[in-house]
Amino acid sequence: MTLEFNNAEKAFNHYYKLINLVGKKFANTKALFNVGFYILNPLDNIINNKSRKFNKDYAEYEWQWYLSGNKNAIEISKKAKTWLKCMDKYGEVNSNYGYQWNKGKQIDYVIKELNNNKNSRRASISIYDAKNRDNFENDTPCTYAINFNIIENKLNMSVMMRSNDLWYGFCNDQYCFSKLQELIAKKLNIQIGTYYHFTNNLHLYNNFLNKQL
Repeated sequence: MTLEFNNAEKAFNHYYKLINLVGKKFANTKALFNVGFYILNPLDNIINNKSRKFNKDYAEYEWQWYLSGNKNAIEISKKAKTWLKCMDKYGEVNSNYGYQWNKGKQIDYVIKELNNNKNSRRASISIYDAKNRDNFENDTPCTYAINFNIIENKLNMSVMMRSNDLWYGFCNDQYCFSKLQELIAKKLNIQIGTYYHFTNNLHLYNNFLNKQL
């Protein structure tokens, strides 16, 4: 049975405990495989857990960076140093999701598709493009695709990821993806439904294990 959580924080707390308890051990992580769950209130996207110290200002900055579609990560790396290891010699990365969904004007396509046919199964945004693998040495996008469906006149979203770090990745990703769901719902003039999050590998790095939540 697929789990449902009222908000992102409840999902975070659940999987934090589960990874610590039964996650498979690797060199620098503990991981769960093929994890999928629903968030019933996607816009309840702030992680209030005291140990996590979620930075909403940074999450919003990352979302605005995605909206810019700018691959250059020099400015955002001043706020989150993890981007430094992802950059090429020009300071560019592959994981600006806005850059990826700007290819083929994918947001416009989703809106047009669902406006024309609310039952469409084609309203998808592709992020990971295997044809660009030769350029993945420093930065491989963690997200495969994002799908949208209208069910009972509400916009439901499904996110499929190959890999997701729970501590930083999930917390910031779910914020940005829920903002994308909100953006498209407003363009369609309908309410937001559920957010389904799936990842092949949900993990915690060893230095974030066994914290008091």
